[in-house]
Amino acid sequence: MITENPVDITSVLMDESAELSVSVTQIVQRLKGTHLHSQLEKQAKECLHKPEIKLETLKDDVRRLLKASGWERKLQNAVYRELHILPPSGHPRAPPEHTKEPLEYMCKAQVNWEKRILKSLNSMCTELGIPLARKRPVPEQKELTNKWNEMGTDEPGNADTNNLTCSRLHLDVLVGLRNPNNERSEDLTVRSHWGLIQVSLNVRDIPQMREMYPELGLTYGQLGIDDHTHVPPDLFESEHIHIGKKVVSEQDSAAAQQYSRQGCPTGLRAQLWSLILNTTNDPEDITHYEQLKARVINHDLLVDNLIYKDVKLTASNDDYYFVFEDYLYQVLLCFSRDTAVLEHFSYNSATPPKSCIQNKSGSEQCAMVYPPNGVIPFHGFSMYVAPLCFLYNEPSTLYRVFREMYIRYLFRLHSVSSHPSGIVSLCLQFERLLQTHLPQLFYHLREIGAQPLRIAFKWIVRAFSGYLSTDQLLLLWDRILGCDSLEIVAVLAAAVFAFRAENLMEVTSLASAEAVLADLSTLKVMPLLQIFLFATSV
Repeated sequence: MITENPVDITSVLMDESAELSVSVTQIVQRLKGTHLHSQLEKQAKECLHKPEIKLETLKDDVRRLLKASGWERKLQNAVYRELHILPPSGHPRAPPEHTKEPLEYMCKAQVNWEKRILKSLNSMCTELGIPLARKRPVPEQKELTNKWNEMGTDEPGNADTNNLTCSRLHLDVLVGLRNPNNERSEDLTVRSHWGLIQVSLNVRDIPQMREMYPELGLTYGQLGIDDHTHVPPDLFESEHIHIGKKVVSEQDSAAAQQYSRQGCPTGLRAQLWSLILNTTNDPEDITHYEQLKARVINHDLLVDNLIYKDVKLTASNDDYYFVFEDYLYQVLLCFSRDTAVLEHFSYNSATPPKSCIQNKSGSEQCAMVYPPNGVIPFHGFSMYVAPLCFLYNEPSTLYRVFREMYIRYLFRLHSVSSHPSGIVSLCLQFERLLQTHLPQLFYHLREIGAQPLRIAFKWIVRAFSGYLSTDQLLLLWDRILGCDSLEIVAVLAAAVFAFRAENLMEVTSLASAEAVLADLSTLKVMPLLQIFLFATSV
């Protein structure tokens, strides 16, 4: 018995070493062929001609010169990005699809949801007589080119186009989720039946959140809080800005991410977010954006109508975002053509939709991914881009940051999965937080037919974009990037209910509950989060 423990420990260490080796191999393979890889090779070859390079210390000398010229830091940031989007390695015998989603019932729900959306898209195509894709006539191409920066002044697209999905339909899919293994399990407590989400997932409670995100604590200085700290706000902000400038000058993605947990200064936020996401605006990035723009000008897609209508119904009617209407069209139309987005489906539970864009049917050969990026826009999709317009006024930079935000975080808000930052987990976490810490409020709202999640879902699925004032939303998104998680969105949703609990206890209907929570534009995000997370008794 005594000799078994060392063997077990050795086995564990070997497994961890094997996992690390697999991760390193995956990262190396992903970086090969990138522009960074070719630039590093070019720089390394140029180093060989420098007089200070010695044959006996060739490796160390080249590394030293790459470090001095900043290329080592660029490589570190690229590796750091890959570590964030690389899915965790599973069991060696697990099938590849387990990387996307390990729970079969989640996969089935996502597949059914995709079929429903694609069926609606094809029906719209048939009913309106609009092809999924067509080449624009030359006069139309010229007109669009001339009006590229003024698309908001037109009414492009088909006015009869309907949004394929809305938050209500999406919520209905999540409410219908059931784990067949838990149908008659005693694990489903009485409390779990209070809420709408009827699946059991491992979501963090308040003590675990406190341990995971200590920087959000009451004793830490935070941008977005005027009091509740032992450090005077002016003194903290001055020192924080000083540190932020140093982080930007060092160009360290990991340091920038840690820094943003306490908020990003307004003047540094754009640089810090780009650094965290490792986005650049190099000539090749600008060229890529121009290529996407050319695809938009050359070909018209049915989903363009969905984009136009969504912008008109959401951002164009928003007091904060209506001025960015042209930017939203440009970014979203280019996004729909970007096949580089397809890469995220390797770790997304969703599968890119396919459809025949010609008058053929049957064979798989004629089925193509549609739209080219694999993402069918839905109602409110443009609100993922709108807040970024306050930070970036160069369309190619705005585009790169949005695309990276989407493939890292935002896609999880409309994909059915068991991921901790997925929409199912966020909804479950929201309900459990209320059930645990505000049980009387939860029970009261449930009894009058005002299930809290039916009110909060629209906030969660948009990460509060369009509901908070812009300055408060950006402070929230600072923490999403800093904590590398969307969990904070579910916590804020629960904190809003806690803040309005006294008024909510007096309502007698869903309509009156919604009225109490209709306007969130005056709320201060960080005080709400701190009080709910660190002043709530557990």
